Parts: sequence; C-alpha cells; structure tokens
Amino acid sequence: MASPQDYQGQCNLRFDDTNPVKEDMEFVESIKRDVQWLGFEWSGEVCYSSNYFDQLYNYAIELISKGLAYVDELSPDEIREYRGTLKEPGKNSPYRDRSVEENLALFEKMRNGEFAEGTACLRAKIDMASNFIVMRDPVLYRIKFAEHHQTGNKWCIYPMYDFTHCISDALEGITHSLCTLEFQDNRRLYDWVLDNITIRFIRVSMNSRA
Repeated sequence: MASPQDYQGQCNLRFDDTNPVKEDMEFVESIKRDVQWLGFEWSGEVCYSSNYFDQLYNYAIELISKGLAYVDELSPDEIREYRGTLKEPGKNSPYRDRSVEENLALFEKMRNGEFAEGTACLRAKIDMASNFIVMRDPVLYRIKFAEHHQTGNKWCIYPMYDFTHCISDALEGITHSLCTLEFQDNRRLYDWVLDNITIRFIRVSMNSRA
C-alpha cells in the first residue's frame, strides 16, 4: 500500500469473498486493523468482490451467449484428469459442445439450486491444448450451498477468483496491480476475460512484488 503514496495515487482495499465457506467478518476486521496498525489507509469504502456478484453473473451470461463458456457436468476429479499435465495436453469435456441455448438453461438451473454441489460448473471455452494450464477451460463458477457474510443466501453459485479479480479491477478503475510472480500465467486469463466481455477497462500494469 506504500506505492500509491509514493506516486500520489490511491489504493483500494478489496476483500476476495468468493468462497462463502472460508469467509468471516472476523477476518475482515482483523485485516483492517492490521493495515491501519502498519500505518496505511485505503481510499474510500472497503470493497468486497461480493459487491459485484450481480455484474459478474451477467458477464458470465454474456460469455455463454457468445459461445465462450459452457456448463460442464464432469466431476471435480474428472476435470483434473481431463486437464492434462505440464507435459501432456488436456482433452475436451464431452459437454464442451453444448449449444448456447442449452448452456443458458443449465446455468439458470445452477443459479436456481437445481444441481448438487460438485455436479456442475461453468467453464470458459478456451483451449484444452494450451501450454498454459490456467487457459485449459478454467472453471468460472461453482456451486456452494453456504450462507455468505455479505449476501446471505441470495446465491448458491459463486464466481472463481480469476474470473472475479479482473472484472472487479475494471469496475473499480484499477490501473496498477502488484502481484507476486506465481500469478504471471493467470494474467493470460485476466486479459482473456476482459477482452471477451463488454466492459470499459484500463490496461493494467502488473508487476512482480519484492
């Protein structure tokens, strides 16, 4: 949080709360106290990824409508198996070529709680033979029947971090994202999502963190 101060910029404090099972307001308050104890202040109100759940859902529908996302009914173990390895390409899910209409209907069923946890997910339709595993049809949404500390029981499907992060940055007008080097491959997915939805965004400068 020191970098914005050095360059007369602003820094948002945003909590990634896309997994309701692992979130608690106790953690939020503890982190806020720690940031202030270190002598830093964030700009404006505290942000939460959950602030954007409605927009994220609509962007997922846009990807489906463009033929760029599909509902997959492989099990989590099967998805891992189909993904391949660093040395071997993945293989397409048997559900990959569903029609746009079918995927829209199935995603709505996911939203309405008509699938059990682990029985369906929404995946991006990219390239199962990509050299970058993160680009092998990553999961965008999964099902979790759990109460969320911000949204209660409104949702039973939750977006994945990589789908949420880039859209949240765009919605907040973020210009610089400082990440450690293990996230450099994820930048490819970050760009892919923003390039394929209708959203105004600034090309983010993403640098390694010391």
